[in-house]
Amino acid sequence: MSVVGTSTAPDGRDVHRTPAPRHGDCVETGLGIDPDQLPDGLVVADDEGRVICFNAAAERVTAIRAADALGQHLEKALPLEDLEGGRWWQLTDPYGGLAIRVRQPERNLLLPGGREVLVSARYIRAEPLGPVRRVVVSLRDTEARRRTERSHAELIATVAHELRSPLTSVKGFTATLLAKWERFTDDQKRLMLETVDADADRVTRLIAELLDISRIDSGRLEVRRQPVDIGAAVGRHIQAYVAAGQPADRFLLRIEQPLPALWADPDKVDQVLSNLLENAVRHGEGTVTIDVTPSASPREGEETGTSVTVSDEGPGIPEESMNRVFTRFWRGSKRGGTGLGLYIVKGIVEAHGGTITVGRASSGGAEFRFTLPVAAPAYLA
Repeated sequence: MSVVGTSTAPDGRDVHRTPAPRHGDCVETGLGIDPDQLPDGLVVADDEGRVICFNAAAERVTAIRAADALGQHLEKALPLEDLEGGRWWQLTDPYGGLAIRVRQPERNLLLPGGREVLVSARYIRAEPLGPVRRVVVSLRDTEARRRTERSHAELIATVAHELRSPLTSVKGFTATLLAKWERFTDDQKRLMLETVDADADRVTRLIAELLDISRIDSGRLEVRRQPVDIGAAVGRHIQAYVAAGQPADRFLLRIEQPLPALWADPDKVDQVLSNLLENAVRHGEGTVTIDVTPSASPREGEETGTSVTVSDEGPGIPEESMNRVFTRFWRGSKRGGTGLGLYIVKGIVEAHGGTITVGRASSGGAEFRFTLPVAAPAYLA
């Protein structure tokens, strides 16, 4: 409850003084929500434009103390300007503007000193077209949006860079073949067409990665569960590397039996294994060891799961980089790649309800371990 104090005016009369309202004075519902518990900055002004609520998030976003803002007129407590230098409250005139207005959409505004904030406002009226009773202002830090914009810009730059090289190659070889077909031998033609085919595959893989990222970011990555023999899947990838020229003794596959029956999306499990094994072969050294073991399920309510650990004997991942391995565009070395593979791997594993970790192997190299729940369909339970 607010306490009314008294002070003495110069002529000797007692003047009643009401203290600045507290944060909680802006809560008019029975929900009992403390404004300081809200994640966004909240500023509320009364029908006279005086600030009656200035929560902790607003203090953080604006660097203005609530004690300095409470009781002040909104324009003075929150002196916002647009990017052209116009005073926002004078331009929008919430109390004297059009009576049909109910809000101001979110936009970037500046505080004194150049601090940038995202601001939106709502005008509360007791009745349609009536006077404004409250102005509710929401404030957000711009840093999260800037990170998102930087991420999008990096993605576009990466895609442009990765597409330019194979498309330039494709265009060059096809143009040469069309212009000078009779001058080349069959072996030369075959070599150029094989190069075009490989570059087309590279473009296809990049487009598939971009589609996967889009689905992961939007939460629309679909998982079509089928019985999966994870040991056999690893074996197929090892055979493919051996057929491509890797020595057979570079790979060590260890499977601990019995394994629980695993229901997962076989294509996406292959994608995870392909990325992890390619990472170990390309960036690691020595023997690549793959351990397939039963383990505790990462999903609550299930007892068993299946873990796959891929480790190598290379230099490993620096400790300071461990927390960035599964982010977009992280590259462990300069040896190619888009830096999107491990980000997609994490998204696929988590879409299955699983977990993935990275650490240092006992041999000193990198160690990736992902665990998938058994996740049998409900009709088999």
